[in-house]
Amino acid sequence: MKNDSALSRRTFIKTAGIGAVFPTVLTPVFPQLPTALDVPDLEKIKALLATKDPNIWLFTGDSITHGAKHTHGSRSYPEIFAERLRWELKRVRDLVINTGISGNATRNILSDFDWRISQFKPAVVSLMIGTNDCARKEITTAVFEQNLTDIVLKIRALGAVPILHTPNPIILEKAPERSTLPDYVPVIRNVSNAQAVILVDNYQHWQATTDTNVNREWLNDPLHPGARGHQEIARLLFRTLSIFDAQEPTCGGPYYEGEH
Repeated sequence: MKNDSALSRRTFIKTAGIGAVFPTVLTPVFPQLPTALDVPDLEKIKALLATKDPNIWLFTGDSITHGAKHTHGSRSYPEIFAERLRWELKRVRDLVINTGISGNATRNILSDFDWRISQFKPAVVSLMIGTNDCARKEITTAVFEQNLTDIVLKIRALGAVPILHTPNPIILEKAPERSTLPDYVPVIRNVSNAQAVILVDNYQHWQATTDTNVNREWLNDPLHPGARGHQEIARLLFRTLSIFDAQEPTCGGPYYEGEH
């Protein structure tokens, strides 16, 4: 006669589908908790922000993420994010790394993935890309979709949370070599949907803004955001991640507090 504990163990093994041979290490089973695949990425972000352990947040992409030249010395959106995270949210031990490189496309991210992303062991990887892809004839929308999907899968393989951005709109008539950018934006949305990735839809936000002259106020040239444009990208990211607070300076609240 077999004891109850043996029967319970056998029942558990059959139910779990583990089989007769155990692997060297078994992941503990907690039926009351969802598995990692069941946790939406926004919930993972929320958990990262709640933990006391420090995390690495990595931004990569092209010149827009790089923040090259067109900010006129003001902060780029990854730098604004760092201010929100490390000062306003008091996560002072978190690290924000920016590996964006001007002129890059998806193929550059893939070929340089280990240096640009893997080595840092990030918890979160934010990617804005596409403004250069659309100017490369060899990177069709189909190739772009495959490249973007491969990047997302490689990020997930690191155990990191991916975040995708659509780029900001550009002045098409002044950048004819990038006239197909509107064809690449839906690809980013499609990959986001297919891979259940957080999407920061800058393109939609900028197009939907009617109370300001976006081209004049938010762009510094036909392609690149200026200081105000980077603020808008950062604030949309904050809203998407549910960390926007209108009273805080990075979100538009007052910076000035001195008495002279």
